[in-house]
Amino acid sequence: MEPALLLNATYEPLKVIPWQKAITLTFLGKAELIETQEDRVRTSTQSYELPSVLRLVTRVRVPRKPVQFSRSNIYRRDKYQCQYCGDKFSPSVLTFDHVIPRSRGGDTSWANIVACCQPCNRFKGNKTPEEAEMPLLGKPKEPRWWPFAMGDGLTESPPDEWLPYMWT
Repeated sequence: MEPALLLNATYEPLKVIPWQKAITLTFLGKAELIETQEDRVRTSTQSYELPSVLRLVTRVRVPRKPVQFSRSNIYRRDKYQCQYCGDKFSPSVLTFDHVIPRSRGGDTSWANIVACCQPCNRFKGNKTPEEAEMPLLGKPKEPRWWPFAMGDGLTESPPDEWLPYMWT
């Protein structure tokens, strides 16, 4: 039984909540079920679908903070995917790469860092993507905002059914 992604009434992600709270919100009519998990919760008389994604019925106002620059947030921005070969990896296997190497004047910023697998990082070495003939999947940029920028407890990549709601 996994936690659930809670969306605002406007479908913006708010936070990750325990499955027990997700069931309570749907039972009280404060949220509607969008996606479910395969498991079910059973009582002595009834069976309930486990929420994976749910949306609040009433919009709540949330203050927005800028996304903190960190290794884990780089991986989240890039969806745990090597930006050269396109394969997905767990955070323990990923590295990050300076698109323009630091030895050539590249800085450590949102626009110059991408998630990268170790073989691609070794192959690219001290070259630019053009010199290494390794085009990027997309141009790196600073994320506008997301609620999971820090302290959310997500250490691995999120479930696939969350992705359409998380990455804007």
